[in-house]
Amino acid sequence: MASTHIFSAYDDDLKFLSRRISEMGGLAEQMVSESVRALVNGDTALAQKVISDDVILDHAEREIGDKAIVTIARRQPMASDLREIMGSIRIAADLERVGDLGKNTAKRVIAVQSTGVPRKLARGLEHLSELALVQLKEVLDVYTTRAVDKANAIRERDNEIDAMYTSLFRELLTYMMEDPRNITSCTHLLFCAKNIERIGDHATNIAETIYYMATGAQPEGDRPKDDSANTVGAVTE
Repeated sequence: MASTHIFSAYDDDLKFLSRRISEMGGLAEQMVSESVRALVNGDTALAQKVISDDVILDHAEREIGDKAIVTIARRQPMASDLREIMGSIRIAADLERVGDLGKNTAKRVIAVQSTGVPRKLARGLEHLSELALVQLKEVLDVYTTRAVDKANAIRERDNEIDAMYTSLFRELLTYMMEDPRNITSCTHLLFCAKNIERIGDHATNIAETIYYMATGAQPEGDRPKDDSANTVGAVTE
């Protein structure tokens, strides 16, 4: 009877981690979507909401980390169960970074509000964010299903976001060269574009973690990259 109670409590711990990861994922998606919408529309109130929501995401990551440590100490899990717990810590860290990137984009809304975002550039940012959000949503679905083939497919698609970022990077440089008055606002938009591109990288990190959780092995081959913009100049937040 005592053994049954122990296994039930352990199962509850794993379910808690899984539920909190899903909740973090939903909030991270929302923050990214709202940050881009705030940027395109010059909505400072929405931007402030995104910045405030980051505190919730940070708290959730700490909660997952604390729960994972206590679970390891109490249950001393082995093999797949240990991978499950360690994977939760890694995924939570990636989702927290996604939230940070959304927050960083939101912080730039006020900086570009006076000049606005040109419609053509707005479409590029929206398209880039759509690609990143689709990848993030799909990898969170894979976290639930543990479909290893889909995790691998998400990893292989990372270069689509990189290629879109490179195109937008070049477009922003063109705007700056055409009119020096665009330099300040376009520099802010370059940082925003890089923030969104890095969200795709974190989605790929999560896909690799899920693959490891399910198989106990790392995905084969190097991660595909097509970030030609890095040959022109690095943009970091």
